[in-house]
Amino acid sequence: MSFSEDYLGDNYDSNYDEEEVKLKIKICREHIDNDHTFAHLDFIEEIIQHCLEYDLIEDGLYLTNALLKAVPYNSDAWQFKGILLNNTFNFEEAYHCFDKSLSLNPNDVETYINKSIAEDNLGMFEDAVESLKRALVIEPHNEETLFSLGVIYQKKERYTEAIEYFNKAIAADQEYLEAWYELGFCFENTDQLDKALIAYDKYLEYDPNSFTGWYNKGIVHLRIEEFEKAINCFELSIALKDDFSSSWFNVGYAYSRVARTNDALKSYKKAFDLDPFDETILFNMGQTYEELGSYFHAIRSYSESIKLDPEYYEAYLARGYCYDLVGKYQLALKDFNKAISLTGNPEDAWFAIADLEYSLGNLQESINNYLKATEINRDNFNAWYKLAETYTEVGLWLEGIKSYDECIRINSLHANSFYGKAKINFLLGHTQEAIDNLKLAFELDPSIRNEFTRDYPEVKTSKLFIKLLDENKQ
Repeated sequence: MSFSEDYLGDNYDSNYDEEEVKLKIKICREHIDNDHTFAHLDFIEEIIQHCLEYDLIEDGLYLTNALLKAVPYNSDAWQFKGILLNNTFNFEEAYHCFDKSLSLNPNDVETYINKSIAEDNLGMFEDAVESLKRALVIEPHNEETLFSLGVIYQKKERYTEAIEYFNKAIAADQEYLEAWYELGFCFENTDQLDKALIAYDKYLEYDPNSFTGWYNKGIVHLRIEEFEKAINCFELSIALKDDFSSSWFNVGYAYSRVARTNDALKSYKKAFDLDPFDETILFNMGQTYEELGSYFHAIRSYSESIKLDPEYYEAYLARGYCYDLVGKYQLALKDFNKAISLTGNPEDAWFAIADLEYSLGNLQESINNYLKATEINRDNFNAWYKLAETYTEVGLWLEGIKSYDECIRINSLHANSFYGKAKINFLLGHTQEAIDNLKLAFELDPSIRNEFTRDYPEVKTSKLFIKLLDENKQ
């Protein structure tokens, strides 16, 4: 079928749909095949721009090469080719095209912007910044140039500079949506969460139907533990895009934090339906089943997450706890040992094994494992406290006192540690030390006096203890 330009009319409609563009590409190819390129330069150049708009890269490159063959000194044509090559990730060739375009027209801001994209992707960070700063010399308030500088600094995690340029882009154009969005991201990554919310609110003011905008705002509310507000944001994001698994996952987490456990579970299941290869979703699902007391369902979820990631330390640890709770002690021990092998910091795993050994009556093994936890973290209060209690139970009283002293070093206001020391000192016959510890325990927590009278009913006949109790009545 042959096309003529008369078929299109004299005035080209700039609002073509994709099918119309493809039709006009055929006409351009006809002109080129008939060696009429030079006679239709403007038309071909217009269609190249539409190829860029609809990402018709192969056709765009064909037309651009034909255009350059006819007019090799056309700076716009070299820029078009560079943009098309950028879109095919051929950044090195694109870079040379932009250089050629600038040699023909050294004051074209858009070419500098596109050249900076090629340079950035080639790892030429300083050159990319320099290209954009040259563009600013030509147009100091060009919002696209300012925005591009912000993006380049943001990618390098140089958020202070990125924020500066995004703010300048917004000053040049208050309705620059992308700048508000990226500004929110930068504030979020620099823990300026209040400012992040302001930026996302401004972005959503201009684009209230952005599901990612509501999602990002929800993440900020999560971080500042405003869970109901986070839920509202994630629910709006889901309403706008029902198949966005990240919103389902995070709304599930927010539900769990406000005790809407069944809603959390439903959300995690929906997230998993959308993304069945995300082990984190399964892990959180397991945590939710645990909260519901459904330990076998939790074990199944953790097992599925481990299938997806055989080195998921937290999943082994969590499954081990569940096995312990349902009485499958050997499986629990196997998981705890696996967790230890997977991490350079198995503090929690050693603590879990110690608890398991204690529940099995293996007190010496329990002590050994609590000690391993304290070797990794000398400030592990819970490990020292359990050690102190276990040492006392097996009659290693001096070791028990040392462990309680470690607890007091970590938390000098822990009344039960002083009470534990008092009980050991009574056993050792160190009455004065025991009384001193007891006084401190009563001062820190007067309710301990009731525990003391239950543990030592004989105090009712001791004038010393009666006086001590009377002094510490509430």
